[in-house]
Amino acid sequence: MSNMVALLPPSGNSSPSRPHCLIVEDQVLVALSIEAYLEETGFEIEGPIRSGSEALFWLRAHTPQAVILDYGLADGSCTALARELRRRDIPFLVYSGYRLGSDLPLELHGVPWIEKPCRREELMTALQTILVGHVRASIGFA
Repeated sequence: MSNMVALLPPSGNSSPSRPHCLIVEDQVLVALSIEAYLEETGFEIEGPIRSGSEALFWLRAHTPQAVILDYGLADGSCTALARELRRRDIPFLVYSGYRLGSDLPLELHGVPWIEKPCRREELMTALQTILVGHVRASIGFA
């Protein structure tokens, strides 16, 4: 995954070689599995955070480079959190046991949706895609 790290710009709260990823997931074992895998591939992990309200509070003082977000959190759906991530232009993907349906909230339109369970490589590919797409858009190569 060194190609991914090389494409990431330095940010105020991470080193260029270890991008920050926030995990918002209410299932502890799932969150720990994601955390272990991402650390192995060179990420610095924030969280895991179990609720949308806790994540919104955390975001007041922090800006991760990416977020992996479960749709159903300890305090309900991730809609308010997704709205804030969009407002702040923080790239995110949804990793959820819920099937992607036609009643998708507006805040989640166009967001990569990975259904649990999936192969680790599928999750990493989606994460790399949102990070690279965000970097390209920020420098005018959308």
